[in-house]
Amino acid sequence: MTAFSSTPNANLYAHLRQAFPADLTACAVETDAGQIYSWADLERGSAMLANFLESLDLPAGARIAVQVDKSVEALMLYLATLRAGLVFLPLNTAYQSAEIAYFLGNAEPDVVVCSALHFGWVSTLAFQAGTRWVFTLNDDRTGSLLARAAQCADQHSVAVSQADDLAVIIYTSGTTGRSKGAMLTHGNMLSNALVLKAAWSWRSAAQGGDVLLHTLPIFHVHGLFVAIHGALINGSKMIWLAKFEPRTVLRYLPQATVFMGVPTLYVRLLAEPGLNEAVVRHMRLFISGSAPLLMDTFTAWQARTGHTILERYGMSETIMLTSNPYNGERRGGTVGMPLPSVSLRVVDAQGAPVPCGEIGDIQVKGANVFAGYWRMPEKTAEEFTFDGFFKTGDVGKQAEDGYVTIVGRSKDLIISGGYNVYPAELEGFINDLPGVAESAVVGVPHPDFGEVGVALVVPRPGVQLDAQHILSQLKATLANYKVPKQCHVVPDLPRNTMGKVQKNLLRQQFAAKAN
Repeated sequence: MTAFSSTPNANLYAHLRQAFPADLTACAVETDAGQIYSWADLERGSAMLANFLESLDLPAGARIAVQVDKSVEALMLYLATLRAGLVFLPLNTAYQSAEIAYFLGNAEPDVVVCSALHFGWVSTLAFQAGTRWVFTLNDDRTGSLLARAAQCADQHSVAVSQADDLAVIIYTSGTTGRSKGAMLTHGNMLSNALVLKAAWSWRSAAQGGDVLLHTLPIFHVHGLFVAIHGALINGSKMIWLAKFEPRTVLRYLPQATVFMGVPTLYVRLLAEPGLNEAVVRHMRLFISGSAPLLMDTFTAWQARTGHTILERYGMSETIMLTSNPYNGERRGGTVGMPLPSVSLRVVDAQGAPVPCGEIGDIQVKGANVFAGYWRMPEKTAEEFTFDGFFKTGDVGKQAEDGYVTIVGRSKDLIISGGYNVYPAELEGFINDLPGVAESAVVGVPHPDFGEVGVALVVPRPGVQLDAQHILSQLKATLANYKVPKQCHVVPDLPRNTMGKVQKNLLRQQFAAKAN
């Protein structure tokens, strides 16, 4: 049980609601379409939706699967699911029929909510999976869900939940094999929200208040939990953009104080001539995560804006684990130090701790760590150590002063001729070469060495790169076993919706070319 077990009601919504300002008529969310939602609107809207869900006579622990475009009403549905004591299941809007069929078959939700545009095929898959109810919710505030909820009362008693009660199932990206449903509890999310509120020094109204510029999707930990929970548990207004568009962001930055983004968003903002110190003079904090932030981006942002990006590290299974300090050195190339209440260790293949500065497997423990994988008890058991640490699958090192550097994923490790090769190390060298925008190194099968590395390199605009010259420079710098067998200059790298390079696709694409 977590530390919140003794709380009369550990329901996450109950705690978020306590942070709402006394004046519920104040603006809680302002959209780029000109809509204004008060705190009372969030309270009433989520109450009506919660009452409607309860009217469906759903079993305890029923899953509510949601694949809809970003909207404040979708946010209200999330809050309604929490306050009704049900389980929220967000699904990426990019998922197609084969993927949705797997998720619905695996999670067996009682309710599915989708956009009207996809109702036909989604409802077919849902009913095949045994779903009882399918409703629509559109980003223009229409759909059968809202129409039905409009008939319900606008007051609702928040369901009593224990800290260990399941609140969310969020499926991992599935870059290797089938996606797994990470089960997050009310206690997991509340503990992390409170820790981040303190770690990032969210300002109260008495201190001038913070305003979050929200540009992320809301089917992922970053946008749905870290960003939204941060604003709500601080009673802070959100400026809500339906999607990230650099010039729109620049227009709203002067009205905001906090911005959270993936590295790609910072790269795109740096490409805008309008980004300067004047635009960000009211900003307090820029946060980056979900993918590695290149040092070039880190230093370029400092030079252009006068702000130092705060990089942090988390996972679907754990929410946030580490963070560079708000007050203190934000060290580029690192993800900072373990957050309060998070225990982190770096171990070798036998599970023994490695010395500071040496590379090993990262394991973590804390109130934020998930309850396990949905309906996968064997897989859950495999991913936890005998003393309760979660094996993150990330490889990294920790300095004597606590700063953590992520080297890569264990699944991305290349074992070539018996030697361990860490792609992130090679990518660091390649990214420092003149004219290189970014790179990715993947391992592919080889008859002699077992695996060899293949480097994919993206040039800066207007630059022509020579692949053989890149390999020559690496050979002059690195041990021979680390040097990729091949190098290819490519226009871009495939990424998922959160900006992570999809190395599985690169491995498939270049496997045959390396032999």
